[in-house]
Amino acid sequence: MRLLLLALAAAAGWSAETRAEPVDLELVLAVDSSASVDYIEFNLQLEGLAYAFRDPDLIAAIGNGRHGAVAVVLMEWASTGRNEIVLPWTRIRDAADAAAFADRIDRSPRQIQTGATSISSAIRFANALFDDNGYEGTRRTIDVSGDGYNNQGEALSSARAEVLASGTTINALAIENQVLGLGDYFEDQLIGGLGAFVIRADSYRDYLGKIRRKLLREIQAPPMS
Repeated sequence: MRLLLLALAAAAGWSAETRAEPVDLELVLAVDSSASVDYIEFNLQLEGLAYAFRDPDLIAAIGNGRHGAVAVVLMEWASTGRNEIVLPWTRIRDAADAAAFADRIDRSPRQIQTGATSISSAIRFANALFDDNGYEGTRRTIDVSGDGYNNQGEALSSARAEVLASGTTINALAIENQVLGLGDYFEDQLIGGLGAFVIRADSYRDYLGKIRRKLLREIQAPPMS
């Protein structure tokens, strides 16, 4: 009986693995929900994301991929251990899928009200979301938006090294409304992986357009180096 149960468990594991759906990109959208982000600023982050997923150019970029699909999850982050999934993994293939995802973003309430800025905790949490998510992406990317330095928890360098060692790319959008030069910090201390990049926004209003540009760049496959 024990051997039979082990065989069934092994078969179930193999079956679950083979059911992983191929996509061009597995993308974690990690938005800043720390104390430095007020409600207007937080809502501008969501507004920018919803706007981007309704953009025809972004939908066309998804369709141009080998599999014609991406998988996306939305999370909030703040202090060490304060990370929340806002929208679970969702496959997006066409305009209808993208519009439905954008509508869900519009209806999403803020889940973390305040906290410190632990980017190290956020990227570790984000990287774990790729495990057993039902998708098999050609690429895996964490898209971090934030307006401050890592100021709590593990050193960013060690968390970053572990995430990059797993094959995940980290990109960042630096919102420089309070910390001038934040983009340079993200460039030096945060991003990494194939085609990694930073986009800078002067304010949360500026974020509205910049996040669309960032998502377009992430969805389009970077040149191999």
